[in-house]
Amino acid sequence: MNKSDLIREIANRTGLTQTETRSTIDHLVGIITQQVKVGRSVNVRGFGTFKAVARQARKAQHPRTRRTIDVPQKKVPIFRASPEWKTELMKK
Repeated sequence: MNKSDLIREIANRTGLTQTETRSTIDHLVGIITQQVKVGRSVNVRGFGTFKAVARQARKAQHPRTRRTIDVPQKKVPIFRASPEWKTELMKK
């Protein structure tokens, strides 16, 4: 399922227009992105938590030249699924 499919499905289930649904999803993603960017986590109960974690600087090897390169420290986004959602996914 891609974003367009998701918009269509939500619009069908809620009675909202696809334009309203697209705008809502865009706002949701924007808010989550903004909050994670400033260092806050976003917890959606029953679904999961979005947050950023710092990856330490490290040495790596360039795959083609085999030269050692320095990879700087950086923040990366992560998502951790809630126990409820994991349980729901495991049901047959």
